[in-house]
Amino acid sequence: MIDELLKNLKLPNLMVLNNGELLDDPKRWVQRRSEIIELLSNEVYGFSPQPPKEVVATLREVDEIAFAGKATHSKIDLGFETPKGHFSFPINLIVPKNVSKVPVFIHISFRPDIPDIFFPAEEIIDNGFAVASFYYEDIVEDCNPDFSRGLPAMYSEKENQKRSPNSWGKIAMWAWAAQRVADYLVTIDQIDREKIMVAGHSRLGKTALWCAAQDERFAVGISNNSGCTGAAFARGTKRETIKEIVRVFEFWFCENYKKYVDNEANMPFDQHFLLAAIAPRAVYVSSAEEDLWADPLSEFLCCNAASEAFQLLGKPGLVTPDQIPLPDTNLLDGNIGYHIRSGKHYLSRYDWQQFMKFAKMR
Repeated sequence: MIDELLKNLKLPNLMVLNNGELLDDPKRWVQRRSEIIELLSNEVYGFSPQPPKEVVATLREVDEIAFAGKATHSKIDLGFETPKGHFSFPINLIVPKNVSKVPVFIHISFRPDIPDIFFPAEEIIDNGFAVASFYYEDIVEDCNPDFSRGLPAMYSEKENQKRSPNSWGKIAMWAWAAQRVADYLVTIDQIDREKIMVAGHSRLGKTALWCAAQDERFAVGISNNSGCTGAAFARGTKRETIKEIVRVFEFWFCENYKKYVDNEANMPFDQHFLLAAIAPRAVYVSSAEEDLWADPLSEFLCCNAASEAFQLLGKPGLVTPDQIPLPDTNLLDGNIGYHIRSGKHYLSRYDWQQFMKFAKMR
């Protein structure tokens, strides 16, 4: 059933190199992954600048007895030099006590608040994880085509000039900021450098996937209800399309992406390329039954299509029966994890519980 549904989509072949050769040697995956990152940078998300030479952490406030004394909650500014001066943004770092080499989630957050409706911090630390969160609009303002403030202003092209066709969009900017959080976390002895994960919901789920695809320090990339230009195919969808997303949110992407409006069949990629770029590390995709705009079936099928890359590298991709999963099905056994829950577009406590189960199995 699943193979037939994928065949009908007529997807571009993930396992063919740019020179037309079929990829059947795992040693050449490094080359193919590099090609995918280059392609998605040029055609979808835009090229990001090189990382800064140094990220400096400034402690603003610390609570040593947070969450009934179970954790330390630090408020920290991360700063670095850019071509146009100094830039910094705040993060919240919550680390459970009496845990050495603790795994950590970087949560790209819609709000600066702790606690938050999308972020069950106490439950996360009770499960033995640290969490570093940052508010995405501390990086660059959303829902505004302006690139003259925030992080983009520090890396802007010539004044009063239109963006070049492959200049980074705001999803790439938020992903780049998450990488700067990782720059800081790897300097902390208590953090397990091999278990840094990045998670986001909706547009920030798209962001988390692009972040993990580019940066091999991330053990797991986690997207919740990410939909179009996240974990859902552009081809074959009757939900949110490229036409719809660039009409409303063109600033999330590079200008080149617009050429695929009503032209999905000619894209030399689809979103299984994005998931595959995380291989052989782990990726987690979660859907919601009533979140039809994000196209749960497409997200599930995309996980199946990306599995080819993991299998080449000797890792199981999505481990699933040959059937469409019912709501509240959890598929956690492979290096691609997936669940679909009942309910709407939302990052729930249930979603976080599955993320943590998956992380503990890695």
